[in-house]
Amino acid sequence: MLNEFLNNHLPPFIILWGGTGQAKVVRPIIEYYGSKVVAVFDDTPNLIPPFPDIPLYFSWKGFQEWIGNQENIENIGFCVTIGNPHGRVRLKLHEKLSNAGLKPTTIIHHTAWIAENVVIDEGAQIMAGAIIQPEVKIGRQCIINTKVSVDHECTLEDGVEIAPGSILCGNIHAEINTWICAGATVLPRIRIGHDSIVGAGSLVTKDVPVNTLVYGVPAKIIRKI
Repeated sequence: MLNEFLNNHLPPFIILWGGTGQAKVVRPIIEYYGSKVVAVFDDTPNLIPPFPDIPLYFSWKGFQEWIGNQENIENIGFCVTIGNPHGRVRLKLHEKLSNAGLKPTTIIHHTAWIAENVVIDEGAQIMAGAIIQPEVKIGRQCIINTKVSVDHECTLEDGVEIAPGSILCGNIHAEINTWICAGATVLPRIRIGHDSIVGAGSLVTKDVPVNTLVYGVPAKIIRKI
């Protein structure tokens, strides 16, 4: 059912905004469903192109010049391939590219397991081997990385990133632009405040305040961000 949905809903042509590792992970997923990456954009001067066969353009000016030469932009989607702590950057680009007439594209690896009543908003990315259990809500421009487990009734607000191998137990609420780093575990019914970071390998046993870095087993407050 998931494969059928994506085959019917991915636009035939997709641009990537962000020309580093995330782009390299996303491109094969797009091509698996029969769509084509036609351009990559980035704001980093002198960045080495991630792909020899796809043109790389710089900055919003470069995008405006590119799109001015396109026909049928209703057939072009976009995927923001910038990792955290830049969830708010992804959301800003989401608005700008949508307003330019491109379609926000949700990317889901074909090996991910997702319960049928999961709600996934526009522009989310779900990578290989991820498991998303019933009644999870995933906001715009969230990134669920390789082999992440998100258990029942979790809510991930816009711009959240869950790094590879992390485990979210049930009924967790991650506010906007939170970043749970690789291999972390968050116990049930925890709330993680907006713009906070859970360090790699941490065990979160209690709520995390906003704009806070926590780390350790159990996780402790390291500093305000």
